[in-house]
Amino acid sequence: MASLNRVVLVGNLTRDPELKFTTAGKAIARLGIAVNRIPYTNDQGERVEGVDFFNVSVFGRQAETAQQYLRKGAGVAIDGRLRYRSWQTDDGMKRSSVEVEAQNVQFLPRGREQGAPASAPENDYSDIDVPPIEGGVPPIEGGEDYPW
Repeated sequence: MASLNRVVLVGNLTRDPELKFTTAGKAIARLGIAVNRIPYTNDQGERVEGVDFFNVSVFGRQAETAQQYLRKGAGVAIDGRLRYRSWQTDDGMKRSSVEVEAQNVQFLPRGREQGAPASAPENDYSDIDVPPIEGGVPPIEGGEDYPW
């Protein structure tokens, strides 16, 4: 069975990028990104909105560029994959986290910045070029008997 680990996020930075270097000299930037959920109406007729927060790691030259040009609040499009990490603390506690490992980072204008007219939508994102998945997405096995 084929597998796929791909994440595409479009949102705004929650903090300035933090740049560090490995002992081998490879740059790593840590980003925090906030992504708005699509609003919906609940059973009581109330509009529900939300935000999801993600930790993102960027490597190499992209990390250095992100640290140089991006600041808190900047719009970004992240194309990457999920990475699971686990470790044990000094006091013996097991810890784990899932973060996004960026393969491509695109800087986006923030709505009215960059000379956009006041009536322009906050972000259109229609210009984001996300490459197709090689070989296509595998079909779901088992017909229409979905668990949800």
